[in-house]
Order: sequence, then C-alpha cells, then structure tokens
Amino acid sequence: MAELAWIALGSNLGDRAGYLAAARAALAALPDTALVGASAVEETAPLEGKAQPAYLNQMVLLETALEPRALLHACQEIERAAGRSRGEHWGSRTLDLDIVRYGERVIAEPDLVIPHPGLPRRDFWRRELAELSSHGR
Repeated sequence: MAELAWIALGSNLGDRAGYLAAARAALAALPDTALVGASAVEETAPLEGKAQPAYLNQMVLLETALEPRALLHACQEIERAAGRSRGEHWGSRTLDLDIVRYGERVIAEPDLVIPHPGLPRRDFWRRELAELSSHGR
C-alpha cells in the first residue's frame, strides 16, 4: 500500500538548481512512486554557521509503495549519481536527500531515523512541510 513520504532536497555546489531538478525527476521515476507535490525552492545559509556556499533547498512529497529502507537506498543512489561524496559532516555537497517524514511511521535505527531528527531545528523544512500540507491526506 502506498504511503506519503516527504523528502528534503539540498545542494550547495555546482549547478544547484540543476541538481534539484534531476533529483525531482529521479524520485518521480522510482518504481511504485509518484511525485505529488513540490515546495518552492529557497536559498538558505549553511547549517551550524559553516563557511561554505549557500544552499538551494526544496521539499517534495511522494506517494510510494517503497518501504523506508528501500527509499533511503534509492535516495543514496540518486545522490551518488549526482556526484555526492560523503566526507565532512554537514560539508558542502552537490546533492543531499533526506527522508523527513514517512507517513506516520517512527523509525529509530542507527542509519535511519524518521521523523528526521533535524526537523525541529530547520525552519525552512517546517515552511516547506506547511506548503505541502494541502497535498497530504
């Protein structure tokens, strides 16, 4: 059965808007998945006052039959395809995809926490969620 999943997109290297557009297309093309909404794109300062370029951020709403772990792996593959390399925590990146919420599920595993623990501290995510609320069930 399909559930709603909110995915945060972010980029602060290279063609930021292009990376977000490619991510939206890749997420929409996942099996048993439809992109049902997308927030406006906004520019934000790096987290934790890091000295790095500003980010473009956006949130999309998916309706998907993929289980959370399969969705996580798909997001990581989309990041890799965009040239994402994992190094410094909160370092600059071509593309970052985070599962912010997945239906009403609560998951607390070492590499998968839903709702995303950063949600209470990221005003832009809360704005984007509110913007997408008209698409929710």
